[in-house]
Order: sequence, then C-alpha cells, then structure tokens
Amino acid sequence: MFSSLSDSLDKTFRNLRGVGKISEKNITDALREIRVALLEADVEYLVAKEFIAHVKEKAVGAEVLKSIKPGEQIVKIFHDELAELLGGDQVPLQLDGSGRILLCGLNGAGKTTTAGKLAMRLKREGKKPLLIACDLYRPAAIDQLATVGKQVDVPVYTPDASETDVVKVAREALTWAETQNGDVLIFDTAGRQEIDERLVEELKRLHAFLDPQETLLVADAATGQGAVSVAKHFDEAVGITGIILTKLDGDARGGAALSMRSVTGKPIKYAGEGEKLDQLFEFHPDRMADRILGMGDVVGMVEQVAGRIDEKDAMKSMERMASGKFDFYDFLDQMKMISKLGDMKGLMGLIPGFNKIKKQIPDAAFDPKRMKRTEAIVLSMTPDERRRPEIIKPSRRKRIAAGSGVTIIEVNRLLKQFGDMRKMMKSPKKMQKMMGQMGGMPGMGGGGGFPGMGGGGGMPDLGDLDGLLKGLGKKK
Repeated sequence: MFSSLSDSLDKTFRNLRGVGKISEKNITDALREIRVALLEADVEYLVAKEFIAHVKEKAVGAEVLKSIKPGEQIVKIFHDELAELLGGDQVPLQLDGSGRILLCGLNGAGKTTTAGKLAMRLKREGKKPLLIACDLYRPAAIDQLATVGKQVDVPVYTPDASETDVVKVAREALTWAETQNGDVLIFDTAGRQEIDERLVEELKRLHAFLDPQETLLVADAATGQGAVSVAKHFDEAVGITGIILTKLDGDARGGAALSMRSVTGKPIKYAGEGEKLDQLFEFHPDRMADRILGMGDVVGMVEQVAGRIDEKDAMKSMERMASGKFDFYDFLDQMKMISKLGDMKGLMGLIPGFNKIKKQIPDAAFDPKRMKRTEAIVLSMTPDERRRPEIIKPSRRKRIAAGSGVTIIEVNRLLKQFGDMRKMMKSPKKMQKMMGQMGGMPGMGGGGGFPGMGGGGGMPDLGDLDGLLKGLGKKK
C-alpha cells in the first residue's frame, strides 16, 4: 500500500545520507520533499504540516552523535516521529468479563468479513466469541455473517429477516448469548454508502443499550482522506475506542493510516491484509514505520508464518530434505504449506530491502495460477513417478503434459529444477547455503531454487519457529 510513499522517502533519505554535515537548509529541503510525498500519499494536510514541523524541530535541535552519520540520525528522528504519528505503542482490546464489541462503518469497508476475522483471532487467543447480526438493511447481510461464522466455527445469532428494530434484536441476542457460554460478543451493524442521520441515530440507540467495552470503526484504508472525515463523524456520534483498517494490502496510497490516529486520537488496533479470515493482525506503529521506510517487518513475517504453518510438519519436511529423500509427495506437502501463507508478494514485502528489488521480479512470479499449474503437473504423475522421478522418460512426460494441460517444456523445466535441487541436497554445504538465503517459494515460476520457483534460493528455515521468534525478542 505504501509503495509510492516508500519510494519517495527512500530517494529523499538516500540523498540526505550522503551529506557530511546536517544544516538547517538541507533539513528544510529534505522535509519539503517529504511533505510533498505525504500529501501525494493522501495524508490529511494539517496532519502532514504538523508532522513536518515536529520532525524539523527535533532534527535542527538534535546533537549529532559522532558514532552516527548525520543523515542516519535524521532518518531515526523521522522513524520515531512516524511511529508516534501512527499511535506510538500497540493498543490491545480492552475487554473485561463478558466483553461486547460493536463494529461500525460504511458499506464496503468490510465489516462483516472483519467480524469473522476478529472472531477467529480471539478464538485463537483462547476466547469464546459469539457473532451477532445487527445489519437489518443490507440484502443477505445476515446470511453472509452466518456463512462467515460457520467458516470460523463460531456461533452466530441471526434475527428474523422481517425484523427492523435493531435494539430489540440486540436484546434478544443477549438472552441467546447466555445459553452459548461465550465471553466476547461481536455485533455487526448496518452501514450506508454515506453517513446519514438515520444511521447515526440507530447507532446511538444501539450503543446506548449495549454500552460496549469496545466500539471499533472498520475503515477501508483505500478511501484516503475521506476515511478521516468518516472517523471523526462516527467518533462524535458514538465515541469510537479504536479503528480496524481493512484492505491494507491494496494499491491505495495509505494516507488514511497516517491520518486517522492523529485526527481522532483513537488507536488503530488491527489491520486486515488479505481476503482470508486469518489475515487480521495487530497494528504495531513502530513496525508499520519500519515498513514505510523500507526496513521490513521480520517479526511480523515470522508471526504470520508461525500462525499458518504447523511446526512439526515443517520440521519433518526439513528432515526429509536434509536426508536427500525428498520426492514429489514431499513437494506437494510443501506446496500446501506455502498456499496457507496467502499473498506471497505481501509476505515477501516484510523482508528488509525487498521493496528495492521487487520491481526486478515479474508479477508472474507471485501468480498463484503458476503454482496451480505446477501442482497439476505433479498430480498428473503416477504414484511410482512421484516417488522415483528418474523413471519419467519422454513418453511419460508427454502423457503428464497432456494430463495437466501444460506444455512438455513446462514438464521438462519442473523435472530439471527438481533434479537440480535433489543434487544440491546431497551436498550439506550447498543445502545449508540454499536454506539460509531469501528468495523464491515452491510453485512461483522461473529458474533456480525450489522447483517451480522464480529466482534462486529458499525461505528461512521454518523448522524452528520458536527459535526464530525468540531470536527476534518475541514469543510465539
């Protein structure tokens, strides 16, 4: 989302790092460029103006440390101010006893999907969430929440389709909840294309009746400065306690994320990045500042991987690879693990420095269709062929190509890459080097690395997720 802003900041700071001495003039010149970059990223004007003033005040008055280059020190000041603008420390949900969470927002922001994502996350944290449908206007909204609830295995209260009194629905839902042994109630409310008095009054009545511990605004990060005015309006109406940004993985400029915290004074608590129901993450301002400045988010990457990959399966796969017994059955297992990671381009974007080289990698390398084609090739093999790829002679290759709907060239390429990888596994030094590199993933097309990958190398060793997390100062 922040790619254009990150590129502009990278260019400015690259020039700033080259100066031998920091003066008020070169700071002013650099901040002028940064201000333009922020405005182009759709950051609210007054927010950008105030932010630049704070950075300049600290940068001009800073005592330059001898051990740090002047330009690097300014980058550090900018990073800290950016993290502060985004909210400072991460703010968790404030729930005590039987917590009630009221979700509000405009149509299209993704409230219903976010309700499911939040329920899934709370469930993984040991809570017993319940979903309650309070959107009585949008067609099929109740059915949609029921479907989402089934996907995350969480009970859902669904009122009669003819009901129009949202407070009555909430009252009946509370009675129902007493029979469900739940400890967190998530209320999915109605939205509108625009904020109107009818929506506001309904929310006020529902909010007054429920008295929720958390009132979270679900806002589409792609709406730019418009999201800021929406946040102010909802806050004035019902007093929001936090914000959930959705579609943070999109191509929008990201100004909403940089403006909402400052304008409303309310923290961004979660961010949705992707369509899958497990893609709701805690919003850490310092990590987001790292990402905007192209420093990556290794902790976030490891947490995402740890949440979707079974450690025992990953270790078993590593042991097979290390022993040289890796076959196409193991390869299929690898592909299933990789598919659980979701958007590979987004995940790779958390690696420090990746944004600087991503333009050199064709989009096709991250195309999930390419992984499907690779999978189709393997599934077209007989069990014996998967166990012993060396028996796949020209006639067999022709049959596999026809069965998977690809060309013989693609079959040959996959077999060659697989063979090269097996040879590499027989050399401990080469294997260690490959597993220590950052690079392609199974099924991502191109040459080198795992079969079907784009570019050489492999991912970090996922077999010791606990070790990785501890090494980064985190706990799984």
